[in-house]
Amino acid sequence: MTILVTGAAGLIGQSIARVLVAEGYAVLGLDVAPNVAEVLEPLHVRPLHVNLSDIQTTLRAIDEALKEAPLAGLVNNAALMQHHQHLSWQGFEAMLRVNLTAPYALSRHLFPRLKATGGAIVNIASTRAHMSEPLTEGYSASKGGLLSLTHALAASFAPHVRVNTISPGWIAPIDAPHSLDDHAQHWSGRVGVPEDIAQLCAYLLGSKAGFITGAEFVADGGMTRKMLYV
Repeated sequence: MTILVTGAAGLIGQSIARVLVAEGYAVLGLDVAPNVAEVLEPLHVRPLHVNLSDIQTTLRAIDEALKEAPLAGLVNNAALMQHHQHLSWQGFEAMLRVNLTAPYALSRHLFPRLKATGGAIVNIASTRAHMSEPLTEGYSASKGGLLSLTHALAASFAPHVRVNTISPGWIAPIDAPHSLDDHAQHWSGRVGVPEDIAQLCAYLLGSKAGFITGAEFVADGGMTRKMLYV
């Protein structure tokens, strides 16, 4: 059984792909990075170089790559993020196209394949759907939209395909340097690592999560629940 992961060459995407391979899935990893094959092939992930902003070309490439392979899951992980003082409306729309329109188009297009296997979809949103930093309007809006898209698709695809969302907080490489304050401010006592998200994603794709759909799982060490008054 195959699972398709977008943004598979990125920090969280690589970890998701690695965990899914270890779970016994064949993984098709999509990414716009020119070195996608160099990054993913050592992980035993089949690479597919595509640009999600060109959705029609992407859908044709996916159909060709999958052919008759049974599809067990879709992970909509790819995203654009920009901090910009004067984000143009073109830049805003570019983020929506990759972060929100592409997950919708992929989910709709692949629904028949997922229905045939009783598969599942996991969208990777962000805690920025709930709280914001300055100059992140496009990213925050797209991730907020992804939360709503999740429960809308869960309703439309029920009972055949489950759809859930993970909203990561601060996620960094396990060997990244951090101060004690970076870790201590989290109720979990540490900054998140990519495998935190990957393991949760694998669970939501599997049969043990069969009663879970339309839900959001915030994985942020408790940060969005803290009161932070100066």
